[in-house]
Amino acid sequence: MPPRRIRQGPPRPPSPPASLVPASGVQLELEDEQTVSAAAYHDADLSGTVAGAVEFVECRFVRASLAGSHLASARFVDCSFDVSDLSNVRGERGVLERVGVTGSRMTGLAWNDGLVSDVTFADCKVDLTNWRFARFDVVTFTDCNLAGADFAHADLRGAAFTRCDLSRAQFHNATMAGARFRSCELQGIGGLTSWAGAIVHPDDLLALSYALAGALGITVSDQDR
Repeated sequence: MPPRRIRQGPPRPPSPPASLVPASGVQLELEDEQTVSAAAYHDADLSGTVAGAVEFVECRFVRASLAGSHLASARFVDCSFDVSDLSNVRGERGVLERVGVTGSRMTGLAWNDGLVSDVTFADCKVDLTNWRFARFDVVTFTDCNLAGADFAHADLRGAAFTRCDLSRAQFHNATMAGARFRSCELQGIGGLTSWAGAIVHPDDLLALSYALAGALGITVSDQDR
């Protein structure tokens, strides 16, 4: 993985306009290469949508559903998701840029080979997601369930995880230098040999040591024989 400069600081927040127009008409019936700007998707049902290279700019999703949609190469820029359903969305090669996701369900989402830049995930269900080969630039996961998530081959140098459940998450061949972990559940994680350069809070060292022992086939026991 070539060297790159990792920008410090919290993610830049989305900056949608103060007033948004409720989505209607073609904004609810998406087509390939369509661009939607400054729309409010409140209680909107877009589940099962199939559209390639769609772009959402300065949009807000509240209690909206994109569940089961296939949005290859989609772009979400300056957008927010609140209490929305993104479960089983397929967004390979997609871009999330200056996006906030709060209290949302993302189980089974696939964002493989994508870019995630200046994004916050807070109190979200992000289990069984696919981030293989994705790149993370200044991204925070806070109080999220990431159990079984797949970060194989991902560039996590700009990611931070706080109070997250990462049990059984996979990190095989990921680039981890600078990735931060604090107060996370790390039981059963895979790909520990890729954790070189990761920054782990002292509170997580015990859990990490047990995971490392398991990966090396070491049995931890207090029995003398």
